[in-house]
Amino acid sequence: MQDGEQFPGRFITLEGGDGSGKSTQARLLSDFLKTKSIDVLLTREPGGAPGADEIRELILTGEPDRWDAVGETLLFYASRRNHLRLTVWPALEKGQWVISDRFADSTMAYQGYGNQLGEDVVSKVHDFAVGNFKPDLTFVFDMPAEEGLRRTDDRLHDEDRFEKMDIAFHERLRDGFLDIAQKNPDRCVVIDATKSIDAVQSELRRITLERLLA
Repeated sequence: MQDGEQFPGRFITLEGGDGSGKSTQARLLSDFLKTKSIDVLLTREPGGAPGADEIRELILTGEPDRWDAVGETLLFYASRRNHLRLTVWPALEKGQWVISDRFADSTMAYQGYGNQLGEDVVSKVHDFAVGNFKPDLTFVFDMPAEEGLRRTDDRLHDEDRFEKMDIAFHERLRDGFLDIAQKNPDRCVVIDATKSIDAVQSELRRITLERLLA
């Protein structure tokens, strides 16, 4: 299987800062597409495959300075490579639609922009590990950084390493996602994540039908 191969299935990714509601919307969109008799696989990053799940714990737990930007990027791409090899590409090859809660845009935004590693460095790692493969459609969930972090206050989980980063990091992160979306209008659609769950889901369904099922 080649990294730039075209697949019969479709690949949809949901991106955005912490607390933007991606996981809920990914599940709802998956349920909706199933009502259209589409075979859907719902997955996430980091994780989603053997090896990748173990790396997820390494990346998302602990103190903010546990890894530097270079180490984080390499870990994310080690995880992503297994996710693609063992989960995403086999599903797409069978004609399934894959919905992933985060993909490569998150690494570019978090490490390239948030941690200020730079676009060029992240792009080089991406090109080596992933090649030309990219999503068919990417939803970028946008909201003020402070509001997103407030939404995470009630979460009871250990995967809060990035949530502990300072507000300046999260503001750079938001700017990064918006810049990525602006540079990739062919696949990226910015979603106002401050709207209600139902309103956001309605927009996702409409855009998905227009772009991938028209």
